[in-house]
Amino acid sequence: MKSHARNPKQAGNRGRVLTITVAVLAVIATASVWLYQRNSSAGESVSANLPAADAGPAAPQAGQASDTGTLSALDKTFLTKVRQAGLWEMPAGRLSQTHASSEAIKRAGMHLLEGHSKLDQLAREDSKALNSPIPDEATPEQQGWVDQLKNARGHAFDQLFVDLLRASHGKIFVTIGEVRATTKNDLIRRLATQANNTVQDHMDVLEDTGLVTDATLDDVASTIPK
Repeated sequence: MKSHARNPKQAGNRGRVLTITVAVLAVIATASVWLYQRNSSAGESVSANLPAADAGPAAPQAGQASDTGTLSALDKTFLTKVRQAGLWEMPAGRLSQTHASSEAIKRAGMHLLEGHSKLDQLAREDSKALNSPIPDEATPEQQGWVDQLKNARGHAFDQLFVDLLRASHGKIFVTIGEVRATTKNDLIRRLATQANNTVQDHMDVLEDTGLVTDATLDDVASTIPK
């Protein structure tokens, strides 16, 4: 009778082969899992940087105005008025630094220069964005006011400066309120808001001079529609 007992040496070899095979399979499995996770992470990273398929145009960031909204005839007129105001009031502000006798007038003049420099830049930017042309010169009347100021000195300059500028600011202030309340355009609304703050500041510093007269205020009142 033949014996079926296993050779101990053969059994040992088979055990080692089995152990190695299991170890290799474990390594392969671990590597496969690692590669899958890495590829998944990379895919998610790329996807996160791609816009969604149904995403529309990027919305304006907070604080930014867009050029959306109908541009009315009043809006266009207002844009022109803001531009022309700067074209004569900035020269008037510069003249105050050399022709005025009062420090309060010089202070008011500096406010004019600073305020209208910012407004003028905004008006020019909005004009370009809205494709609405604006002039490069003040009106003949405004140029005449600058000429009057050039020829005045001392207290005469101070009074003329306040008379002209408080009247012009009071009249445009009414228009600003109408534009801010009715415009449908985002850029014009922003400009009106900035103009409102600037003109309010200028009226305050002009009134601080103590030279605003009843006649000037009556002149402003006469232009307001009843």
